[in-house]
Parts: sequence; structure tokens; C-alpha cells
Amino acid sequence: MSEETTVEGGSPPQTPEGGPTQAPAITKPVLIGRKLGMIQQFREDGSVVGTTVIAAEANVVTQVRTKERDGYSAIQLGFEVRLDDVAGFATGQEIGVDRFAAGDKVHVSGVSKGKGFQGPVHLHHFTRGPKSHGSDHLRRQGSVGSGTTPGRVLKGLRMASHQGADRVTVRNLQILKTDPSRALLFIAGAVPGGRNGIVMVRKA
Repeated sequence: MSEETTVEGGSPPQTPEGGPTQAPAITKPVLIGRKLGMIQQFREDGSVVGTTVIAAEANVVTQVRTKERDGYSAIQLGFEVRLDDVAGFATGQEIGVDRFAAGDKVHVSGVSKGKGFQGPVHLHHFTRGPKSHGSDHLRRQGSVGSGTTPGRVLKGLRMASHQGADRVTVRNLQILKTDPSRALLFIAGAVPGGRNGIVMVRKA
């Protein structure tokens, strides 16, 4: 991440549209980052907690949508983030880690790890069938409905299907520490996705 500079005379850096580089304050800041992995952190009382490290370089505003022109208010960071009001936002502004502080509660959204096509025993924790006497239902599900009435399989039955690769949001995680100099967030607990996965962090 390049360091911010000021022009001669002490004026703050400007965006291509002539506005300030830093985006205005948001009630519930949002930031897109990359999951680096997990480590252990020790609290002040000596307890240890699993911690996810997220690299979040300053997000640049790439587009601003307004109710007058587009019918809704949003800013585009790479994802579109809906806001109640976009006054003060301009293309080229940045949102960084400094918007968050230790102790803040956040919601983290990401795509969960894909685990391929799984059977009902693995996916839904069904009890297995008998192993002996010629049984062919060791890891299959049982009945999926009666024959004549209703004469079809009801919607919503738990069956073998693809597991993972869903958009998941883990709510109310706590920020343990922020490191603006290295653009890092340290969040207590696990967040969706694998290493180097893209996640969105929003203040609760």
C-alpha cells in the first residue's frame, strides 16, 4: 500500500474528481479483505483465542450510485455496498483498516470452502444402514415418501447434494487488534472460506 502524500502548501491529497482522498465516515464501516489464515492470540487475562488474520489494503471507491440517477444509494468497492446516503463520496476515495478498532463487533461474509458432492450420512449426519445380511443401504438414505399419495417426492427433503461454496455470513465476531501500518485486522474466531479467500467485513 503506497503512503499518502500531501502537495506543497499542506493541502491533503485529492481524488481525480478533486475531492479528498479519504472517504467520509460511515455509521457501519465496510471493508473488503483477504483471509491470510489463523493464529493464536492471548487476551489480557491469559486466555488464548483462535484468531483470523485479514489483509485489507485501502479499498478504493470505483463508483458512486445515487437515488436520482440509479434509483438507490450505493458505493462500489469491487462489491456494491448499499448505503442510506452517499453524500461526500467520490470515485478514487479510500476506506482503510483505521475505520475499525479493537473491541468492535463485525459481521464477516465470504464463500465457504467447497467440499464437492456429498452423501446424506456426511452432509446431514444420517445414521448408516446395516452392514450385514446383504444390505445395500450402508450409507444411503431411507424412504423419501409414500408411493400413491402424494405420489411424488416432497420439496425440501434432505438428500445427497453439493456441500460448501455458499455465501456465508458469520455475525458478531470481535476485533482483537488492528494494524493500520500493515493493513491487517485480527478477528476472534473463524471466518468463511479458505486461505487467500476474499471476505467482506462490516461493522455490526
